[in-house]
Amino acid sequence: MKKYNFNAGPSKLPHKAIEKTAQQILDFNGSGLSLAEISHRAKDFKPVVDEAMSLVKELLDVPDGYSVLFLGGGASLEFCMVPYNFLIKKAAYLNTGTWAKKAMKEAKLFGEVIEVASSAAEGYNNIPKGWTCPSDVDYLHITTNNTIFGTEIHSDPNVSVRLIADMSSDIFSRPVDVSKYDCIYGGAQKNLAMAGLTLVIVKDDALGKAPRQIPTMLDYRTHVEKGSMFNTPPVVPIYSALETLRWIKSNGGVETMEKKACKRADILYSEIERNKLFHGTAREEDRSLMNICFVMNEGYKDLEKPFLDYATSCGMVGIKGHRSVGGFRASCYNAQTIEAVQALVKCMKEFEANN
Repeated sequence: MKKYNFNAGPSKLPHKAIEKTAQQILDFNGSGLSLAEISHRAKDFKPVVDEAMSLVKELLDVPDGYSVLFLGGGASLEFCMVPYNFLIKKAAYLNTGTWAKKAMKEAKLFGEVIEVASSAAEGYNNIPKGWTCPSDVDYLHITTNNTIFGTEIHSDPNVSVRLIADMSSDIFSRPVDVSKYDCIYGGAQKNLAMAGLTLVIVKDDALGKAPRQIPTMLDYRTHVEKGSMFNTPPVVPIYSALETLRWIKSNGGVETMEKKACKRADILYSEIERNKLFHGTAREEDRSLMNICFVMNEGYKDLEKPFLDYATSCGMVGIKGHRSVGGFRASCYNAQTIEAVQALVKCMKEFEANN
C-alpha cells in the first residue's frame, strides 16, 4: 500500500533530495568515504556549503549585507539567541500560538517583553489584526506560520523597528522581502532538510549592539566570521538542504512553490467545507497553506477515531492533530504532492459516504 506523508515535521522531503543524500552517505563524491564520516573541513565539502548558501540567497533574493548561516540547535535555540543578540532593553512579540509563546518566554530572560497582540482568547484561530508596534522597542518578533493551529501570515509586515521572524514552517514556500527583516530563522525539518539543521539569515550591521557579553557559540558574529564552520556543523543535513534547494530551483523557485501550495490548499480546504463531517479550525483569511487543520463537526465527534483509523488504513500518515488541539492536520510543505492531497480527499469522501 502506498503511503502519503502528512507529518508536520520532520516531514516529507523531495524524493530526489533523499535519494541523492542517500547516495552520498554511501560514497561521498567517489571518495570511498561516507558523507556521514567526512570532515566538515574536507576540500570536497566546502563547495557544498558555498553552493547551499548561494542558493538560499538566490531563491530568496537576499540583499547584500546579509549572511546565511547553517547552525544546530533548531528554532528553539534561536528563541534564546535572538534576544541574546538583539534585545537591549525591550522587545515586542506577536503572540499567534505555541511557538510564539515559547519565543516570548526565552526573551523575558533578557529584558522587557511586550505582547503587541494575541489570538489566544480565540484559540489561536486567527492572526491578530489592527495592532500597532511601539516605536521604542529593539525589535518585533513574529512567527509566520503556526503549525499547531493552522494559521499563517501571508505577507511581510511593515514596521518601523527591526523585524525578526521564525519562518521554520513556511520558508521557501513563497517570496519574502528579506530587506524588511534583520533576522530570519527556521528549523530545517519542514521545507528544507532533515532535522538537525537551522537556517539563519541575518543582517550583518544589526549585530554587536547588545550590551552584554555573549557566549561564543551563541553570538551570531562567531558564525558569520567563520562561515558557519566555527564548530562541526551538521554535515548530512546541510547536504540534504543543498539537494532540496537545487530541487526548488529546478522546479521554478519560490514563486512556483507558492502556486503549488495554493493549489494543494484549495483542493483540501474545498473538501473540508463541502464535507458534512468536518470543518476547518482557522479563519479563512488566515488559513495556513502549510498546515491544514480540521476537526469533526458537532454531532460527529464520536467518528474522530474511526476516521483516523480509516485514513491510516488508506495510507495516510501523520494526519492526527497536535495533542493540544486534537482533530486532524494535513501538512502540505513544498514536497507534498497533489496526488497525496487528492488521495486524502478521496478518503474523506469515502468515509462520509459510509457514515
